[in-house]
This record gives sequence, C-alpha cells and structure tokens, in this order.
Amino acid sequence: MVPTRGVHGAALFPGRGSAVDTLHGRQVADPYRWLESADSSATRRWLAERDAEFDREAERWPLRRPLSEHIQDLVHTDLWSAPRHRPGRIFTTVRRAGDEHPRVVALDPDGSGGEQVVFDPVQQDPSGRTTLDSWEPDPTGRLIAVQTSSGGVERGELRVLCVRTGARVGPAVRGVRYSHVAWLPGRESSPAFYYVRRDDKHGTRGVWLRRVACGTEALVHACTAPGTVPGVRVLDGHRLLVTESHGTGHRTDLWIADLDRARPERPRLRPVQVGVEAETEARLGPDGLLYLRTTLDAPLRRVCVADPDEPGVEHWREVVPEDPGATLDAFATCPGPALLVVRTRLGISEARVHGAATGRPLHTVSLPGEGMVTAPETAPDGTVFLGYADVATQQRVLALAPGAREPRPWPPHTDTGAPAPAVRRSVVWCRSADGTEVPVTVFDPPRASAAPGPTILHAYGGFGRPRQFGFSATVLAWLLSGGRYAVAHVRGGGDAGRAWHLRGARRNKPRAVEDLVAAAETLVEQRLCTRPQLCLSGGSAGGLLVLAAAVSRPRVCGSVIASAPLADMVRFEHLGLGRMWTREFGTVSDPEDFTALLSYSPYHRALAPERRSSAQVLPRVLLTGFDGDTRTDAAHPRKMCAALLGTGDGLGRPTALLRYERDVGHGPRAVSRAVALAADAHAFAAHETGLPPR
Repeated sequence: MVPTRGVHGAALFPGRGSAVDTLHGRQVADPYRWLESADSSATRRWLAERDAEFDREAERWPLRRPLSEHIQDLVHTDLWSAPRHRPGRIFTTVRRAGDEHPRVVALDPDGSGGEQVVFDPVQQDPSGRTTLDSWEPDPTGRLIAVQTSSGGVERGELRVLCVRTGARVGPAVRGVRYSHVAWLPGRESSPAFYYVRRDDKHGTRGVWLRRVACGTEALVHACTAPGTVPGVRVLDGHRLLVTESHGTGHRTDLWIADLDRARPERPRLRPVQVGVEAETEARLGPDGLLYLRTTLDAPLRRVCVADPDEPGVEHWREVVPEDPGATLDAFATCPGPALLVVRTRLGISEARVHGAATGRPLHTVSLPGEGMVTAPETAPDGTVFLGYADVATQQRVLALAPGAREPRPWPPHTDTGAPAPAVRRSVVWCRSADGTEVPVTVFDPPRASAAPGPTILHAYGGFGRPRQFGFSATVLAWLLSGGRYAVAHVRGGGDAGRAWHLRGARRNKPRAVEDLVAAAETLVEQRLCTRPQLCLSGGSAGGLLVLAAAVSRPRVCGSVIASAPLADMVRFEHLGLGRMWTREFGTVSDPEDFTALLSYSPYHRALAPERRSSAQVLPRVLLTGFDGDTRTDAAHPRKMCAALLGTGDGLGRPTALLRYERDVGHGPRAVSRAVALAADAHAFAAHETGLPPR
C-alpha cells in the first residue's frame, strides 16, 4: 500500500491499496477499501483534506450566497401536515416559518383554544440534531407514540407520552427504525400497540405487541424471509393488517385478522396475498369491505374489493380498472361508499371520485394546478385530507368534503401567499439505445430565452418510484435565477408502471443509464443547452445513475451532482441497507448479476479508464456524503471521490469535490442544514454551467 505524503514528507493516509476480490473467477481491485472505515485516523485525515478542498472551491461560486438567501426565503412559511382526528382533539404537525423542525400539536375540533404543543424535538435537543421520525395518537387521544432519532442514523427511540402532561408512560423502545405503530383499540386501562422490528440485532424481524405500562412484548408475526420489511396497521379498530415487503416496489405479502375473535397477542392471520409477485395496499371502506390497490394483473395498478372474512386473491373483484396512460398512485375510501382515486401522468396528479360498488367515475376533483397529490386520508366525518404541491407552490393540506368537487385549504385560515410564478412545463421525447421512447419533462424559467442555457437534468430511476412534481425551493430558486430544469423519466422508476420499473431493474439497470444518456443528448440536440451547460443531478439511487452515465459517457455533460449516491456496486450489499436491495440491483453472488453490476459500477469504471467509452476528461463532479447515513453508506461517496481524484482534469482542479457532513443522514434534517446543502449543490451547478448572477 503506497502512502500519500504531505508537504513535509510525513505519511498522511494510504493511497491506492492492494485489496483485490476474486469473484466468479475474475479479479476485482478495490484500492480504496480503507475508506470504508469511517472512524479510522487515515479516513479522518483524508476527509479533512476534502473539507479544505471543498471550502476553497466553494468560495469561488458567485451564486452560493444569493441562492442560500433565496431558498431560505422560499421555505420561510408555515407547513402543516394532514390532521388525525381523535375524540375531542385534532393532532397535526406544524413547522412555523423560521423553525428548524416540525412539532406535534393538538387542536380543538372547532379551532378554538389555540395549539397545545404535544412534542417538540427542539425542546428535547436544542442542537437540532434530533428529528421527529413518526408519531401516532392512541384511539382515545390521551397517549401518543413518538419516534425520534439523532445524528441522521434513522435508528432511534420509540416512546409513549401523556398528551396532557408530556410525561413519558412506560419504558421506551430503543433501536427502532421508522416503525408503524398500530394501537390496540378498547384498551384504555391497559394500553398496548403493535409495532415492527426491522433490525436483526434486536431480535426476530416481524410484528410485536407491546404493553405500554410494563414494556412486555409478544411476537405476533415473524418475517417469512430474510431481508423483508414488516408492516402493521389496525384498519377500523377491529381488523389487524400485517404486511411484509419483499424489496421496494416488487412484492407485498398481506394477512388480515379479526381482533374481536382472538387474543391480541395471538390473532388468527388469514392470507390476503402471499407468494404473489405483486405490490398491494389494503384499506377498509365504510361498507366494511376490503379495498386493495394492486399491481396484480395490472402493471399500472387497479383497485379490487374483497370480503375481509374471505380475503384471498381468488375472491377479489375488480372495481377500478387500470388506466393505460397513468399510474394509480393512491386512493382513499369515502362515504357513499365511494373511492377517491389519485393517478399520475408524467409527474402530474389527477384525482377522481368513483362509486365503490361499480367503479363508475362520478366526478373529477378540481386541483389548484399541475402538481402532486399525496397521502389522501379519510377523517371520521368523511372528509378526505390530502397534500398538494407543485413546482411553484409550497406544500399545503387540502380538505375535500363528502360530495364536494373542489377541496378547500386546511387549516381554514391558511395563508396561500402570493401568486405562484409562471413556470412553463413541456415534454420532449428521446430514443434510448434499444429504441425505447423515454419522456423528459422540461421546466422553463419565467421569461425564458429561446437560446441554449444552463440546465440541470435530474433522474432517479429506481425502486419503481415515479417522478412527481411537488414543491422544491431549490428547484424554484434555480428556475427564478434563469436556469432550466429537466427530469428524465427513465426505466427503473415507476412513471409507466411496474413493467417500466422492471425493465430498468436488476440486470436491466444499464438500460436506465442508457435512458439518461439519451435524455442528455436530446436536450443538447434540441438546443435547450450545450454540453458544458448541462449538469446531471441525482440522489441515492439517482446518484448511482448520474455517476454511471458520466463515467461511461464522459462527454455527455459538463458537470454532475451526486447526493448520497450508491457507487461501489460490487460491495453495495456490505454497506448500509444494501443487503435489502438485491431484488432491485441483483447480487454479486449470482454470476450474471455480478457481470451486470460490474459493467456499470461507477467506482470501478472510474478506476479503469480504459473501460470508459471515451478517453476524454470526466465531467466535474460534486459528491455529497452524510456521516450518519445508514441507507446508502457514506463509504460510497468517499470511495467514489478517491477514485475520481485519480483521473485528473488537466486544469489543475480536482475532478471531484466531496461535501461531507457530520451528524446528519439520508433522511430529514434541520431546515438550515437542508438549505445550506441545497444552495451549495446548485451554486456548484451554476458555476459549472455558466449561470450568471441576477
């Protein structure tokens, strides 16, 4: 192992190491494996150099401060979550303008009495490192389960609080990761709830019943396969729903039990859908029937109905068929009975009410604009609460009364603010390497010039997630600064349903890379930008995508932003949650999967320039990494940065920059830290693409 030496000749940290794996008869070098050790003295010294390097470069970006101030102005507003109704109380979260985190509050149903703060993470931790991950009031509204984590690790504490006093009730559960909490109904004197354990080191993965006062537990359902993610809901106060996800966006197993007919720790779980390659979500309607949103025999999803006492797949009846041009992304049951169905067409939501008995469309819901509808939930009085946002409109809560065609803002006194700026949306189509037509949505800034201009091209392309156009203060600030913003709806995402997802998953993942390359080339060909004016941008699985495109086709763009990316696809199963993503990416243990993974793995392509399709210099790359990231381990951006730094750009500048943060992770963070990250990333893009200050 060759050490890197400082100006005085002292060894600072290892350089290219000698680690080599032999996989399926092939030797695979991993010279920067030493960077997988986050806490070693060598890694800390290497990171200190990257910090200094980033600071020197960032000082040269003229839009760094203006973008930060503009983004801060755009997020300086009150944000509410949809309410959850309990007897005599409404629970919600609110993040007031200027606050770092949302807090849970209780309101009187008629709006009188003001807000009672139930839980505020900043009161618990004034440093701002603690985030509110989830919360759920009990059926009486007297107790609330609150989950928090600190430092971004997304593995924290679940505790029960008394709503009136804020005091903790019973012992806390530690090591919880985004668990569902499903309260057992009718247990005022001895409250209990179901929750899930996802971490093997804390015992069997599955669903547990926990008694609040004493903390005793009973295993209700053990996961049937390793690496699956359990879930639990109580649907109507009487029915227990247990789920098990086999890979994100691939398959869901479901069981249901009648809590009135068995002891709560031993419910009789009847299979709804087990062993079927379909993704399914279930809800109970006001008519007592089980409604299921499913990809079974419907890649774009449909809604079926079943008797909860005979819930098996063979008893399902289709109510709302799939639409060949839109994905069915959400639904809610309504009085009537009726169904509110939300579909998405190329990132834009539409909502329609259907009759529950026949599935016949009754009327279309009038939305505020071309945007994204999220999480429709039905209140006891039949009102459906849903989230809405679009590219120029901050997230808000809307309330759709029974029978109404137009939702109203909630809370009623919510200030909708100034009129949204005029942002023009268009769609262009590109032809991928195998001939597949791939759509690209383009947003033009107000008063856009017809000439080519600085453009960010974003892509995700993973886990069947469709790209939806909600609000991003960062994107809006970029547009208002004069830049274009485009989104490539590549395979691997869910923009055209399950089949579109699978055509870009596992051994097909290189197709998603080809789709992104084709999208970039089309933007240049149509004179929306030049290559130096184009910056590819993606995070997590999208970070993998943009890095793979850049190292395989170095001339495709001028710069790249890869936030918390996957990069080493040979060792991804050993880092973060990678072992749970083999259905999405494949596994190195399979020789055909291994060949596909190695073919596009950004880290390995950067290490072997001869494997790139062009000998030209790579685009400039900004990587972001988060020390507390327990999903895509920060070893990925560390190793990728080291590999890129060895390529050089011929101009005396580092080919790659690493913006590395401590005490944050993959998920939520304090507002000020989110603003700083977004401003730095887009100031880098502005500098590289030539976007001038306004």
